[in-house]
Amino acid sequence: MNKKELCKRYILFIISLFVAALGVAVTKKGELGVSPISSVANVLSIKFTILSLGNWLIVWNCLMILGQIVLLRRKFQLIQLLQIPLSFLFGYFTDFGMWMLSGIQPQAYWFRAVLVIAGTVILGFGVSLSVMANVIMNSGEAFVKAVADTIHKEFGNVKIGFDIFCVLFSLILSVLFFNGRIQGCREGTIFAAVCTGLVVKYSCRLIGRKVEAILKK
Repeated sequence: MNKKELCKRYILFIISLFVAALGVAVTKKGELGVSPISSVANVLSIKFTILSLGNWLIVWNCLMILGQIVLLRRKFQLIQLLQIPLSFLFGYFTDFGMWMLSGIQPQAYWFRAVLVIAGTVILGFGVSLSVMANVIMNSGEAFVKAVADTIHKEFGNVKIGFDIFCVLFSLILSVLFFNGRIQGCREGTIFAAVCTGLVVKYSCRLIGRKVEAILKK
């Protein structure tokens, strides 16, 4: 891979972060829950408003990077430390997306549901772009891979288990923080869990080869 192609791939990855962060922001506006991996940060942002959703996502992502280091130890590749600045970038992009959408105040349930659907599609497309860039994994996926490699299980199965853990953890936090009420993790979280992967799969099939051809030019 030459320097020109590598540069294109990192640019595409940064674009993918922006698109994915915008998807999180749109989903958040629906107030019906966000994606499983963002659900813990979402609950924390509702309870502890001193930090924005984007800032809590930075904290959460950095914890997952730390988890990779603990699990992999000497096998942890130094290049993966790029996840740290990229996590900050994702957090800033999320808050920027929230600012862009600040004028939208949905009241009707159908409108909120539309925002969740649209946000999930945008998020899935952003994730698919990061897959096409093929330079570095985001911290969530990298943590799942670290766990899978450590316990010698298939990535897909561990990913499902981690998503379930995130949802359950966010539900527990919600119950503890809000006197038994569910906040920040609702039906939109389940929808995102089921449909994000489908959007990624379809997007990669639809434009994957075209994007790869552009990157190699």
